Amino acid sequence: MLTLKMLREDTRKVIEKLQIKNFDATPIVEKVLELDALRRSAQTESDALLSEQKQKAAAIGALMKQGLKDEAEKAKAEVAALKARSAELLAKGEAAARELEQQLVLLPNLPCDLVAPGKGAEDNQVVKMGGPEVQLPEGALPHWELAKKYGIIDFDLGVKVTGAGFPVYRDKGAKLQRALINFFLDCNTAAGYMEVEPPVMVNAASGFGTGQLPDKEGQMYHATVDDFYMVPTAEVPVTNLFRDEILSGDALPQKLTAYTPCFRREAGSYGKDVRGLNRLHQFDKVEIVRVEKPENSYAALDEMVAHVEGIVNKLGLRYRILRLCGGDMSFTSAITYDFELWSAAQGRWLEISSVSNFETYQANRLHLRYRDADGKPQLCHTLNGSSLALPRVVAALLEDNQTPDGIVIPEVLRPYTGFDIID
Repeated sequence: MLTLKMLREDTRKVIEKLQIKNFDATPIVEKVLELDALRRSAQTESDALLSEQKQKAAAIGALMKQGLKDEAEKAKAEVAALKARSAELLAKGEAAARELEQQLVLLPNLPCDLVAPGKGAEDNQVVKMGGPEVQLPEGALPHWELAKKYGIIDFDLGVKVTGAGFPVYRDKGAKLQRALINFFLDCNTAAGYMEVEPPVMVNAASGFGTGQLPDKEGQMYHATVDDFYMVPTAEVPVTNLFRDEILSGDALPQKLTAYTPCFRREAGSYGKDVRGLNRLHQFDKVEIVRVEKPENSYAALDEMVAHVEGIVNKLGLRYRILRLCGGDMSFTSAITYDFELWSAAQGRWLEISSVSNFETYQANRLHLRYRDADGKPQLCHTLNGSSLALPRVVAALLEDNQTPDGIVIPEVLRPYTGFDIID
């Protein structure tokens, strides 16, 4: 959430920056400043009335001692009127403050200076490509056909049990899932991230803290009786571990990693892009989350991008790294790098990771601060990244490693799978 101070002091900058995200902030910013002026005016007038009220109240006793009962009664009536007016002003100010907060949360995060304007994915910038070129054998199949051929993923059985987008992994397919989760977690903990196992249901305050609410409410599965939400990513529960905390400066950075199943309604998704593992309602993902001092967060972002790249390289997959343009960025992000794998069998790139810096945007909503060298509380910067999301990694692994004899498992995964080939 943007701070009120930022809107007051840099009104034009906020509006211009959000135009890079194709967001017209002018009506909301003007409304916020109008409500802020109303709130402050009500507070100033209320404070003046309170001072006058105290003076008149103090005079009542003196008037009674002097036997000036009529004057004392008049003063009492004036004090009562002042109290009523003061209460009216306070209520007006509180209502303005509540509406102001409701307007503030409608504003996306500002993109940082590295973010270029653009309308959508077609305007994203490729910053790096790597990994081996993919050479498929004759008669190569897409992953959903391979899954059926080798009996490792059953999409129809998932439809029977739940619905479309909930596959059943079987035999070596299930073992490959577990192997990837453990491999990703081991890579992350070796890099200094502490593993945690968070809940996979969160309350509304947690959804608000990381910015899923109210922006993405329609994309989350909601257990209405208890008002809990199924997590769309481990980012939500892990970042909320720090909600309402003031950390010691010496306690930063905080580096955490977690595996969770993730749940997304993916409303409106259809067509070839949702075939097989391309887009699911339930999937597995390993996440990395960092809490940093502001001056260190961009170095941390570069480190996270390099870390994810290192994992992809270990898997031996063809990849590219994109810096998202303003129009393709999330509501909460200040900058995002996406990782995509090349699916030669499908002839398209598949997104497998987003690594983002949110600067103070989430921390302001979370009330997450640290004490600086002078002991003053300051907002932290928060970052997160997929490290990695499994479905499209599995899709690329199956497609890129298919041979006439079966699907060859990358060497780095064999200690985790216990087998070399799916045949």
